[in-house]
Amino acid sequence: MTKPSPQPSPPSRIRIGSAPDSWGVWFPDDPRQVPWQRFLDEVSGAGYTWIELGPYGYLPTDPAVLMEETARRGLRVSAGTVFTGLHHGPDVWDRTWAHVAENAALAQAVGAGHLVVIPSFWRDDRTGEVLEEPVLTAGQWQDLTRLTERLGREVRERYGLRIVVHPHADTHIDGEESVARFLDATDPDAVALCLDTGHYAYAGGDSVKLIETYGERIGYLHLKQVDPEVLAGVAAEGVPFGPAVARGVMCEPPSGVPALEPVLAAASALGVDLFAIVEQDMYPCEPDVPYPIALRTRSFLRSCGV
Repeated sequence: MTKPSPQPSPPSRIRIGSAPDSWGVWFPDDPRQVPWQRFLDEVSGAGYTWIELGPYGYLPTDPAVLMEETARRGLRVSAGTVFTGLHHGPDVWDRTWAHVAENAALAQAVGAGHLVVIPSFWRDDRTGEVLEEPVLTAGQWQDLTRLTERLGREVRERYGLRIVVHPHADTHIDGEESVARFLDATDPDAVALCLDTGHYAYAGGDSVKLIETYGERIGYLHLKQVDPEVLAGVAAEGVPFGPAVARGVMCEPPSGVPALEPVLAAASALGVDLFAIVEQDMYPCEPDVPYPIALRTRSFLRSCGV
């Protein structure tokens, strides 16, 4: 009796990309950052086909120019990124929308389907100056959730993009408690989550558990790892996020946490199309550092089946 032939595994529905962040880019213009042309050349050379826009103004903001520059390198855009402070209430809506609209318009024009929304920092990410209380009041939570829902609906209606909210170190949405509270209080039809594995681990969260618990809310992934030894020192000293990155708190996979293989397996088990964008925070870094890391990281992710 012959044994049935093993069935081939279905192709992965996870689309891998990278971002300017993995090249040390945090600002539209900074002499310590690589020129945008070099970023595009190297991200393509490392084997990626998807990118994010990064800070608005780093890549060309003329859609025709950007489409030409990405297409000739075999690249496509998955998302734009915005920072918001919607917990401050309706008074900040008009200013927020102006910022969101220019980013969303560019993302739409170059074929992206998502807009990554990052809450504003409660302390300055360079100096550590405390800008506001690290814990929101009940009223601020209500403003945050209601206005984020409004943002999600208006971005979808006007630009056809899905917003994905990104928990981030030194913001009011970071670890398990605040992420669960945010998801439980928002409409799944309006708001999805961008799970950044590094930032979630930075705040003590378990990415696999989050995917298994809130799988239907996961709309996007950022792949990142934390060096646990550096993180322990950062936490003990109360170091803000920017200086923590300069210390190397975000590290090259697979040397940190969380392990990405089980995260990718849990995400694949959802059975949906997902972008998984590599983001290794490295600002500032020497210009020759990112490309070899990008090559190794892409090779590692292929070994994970994506």
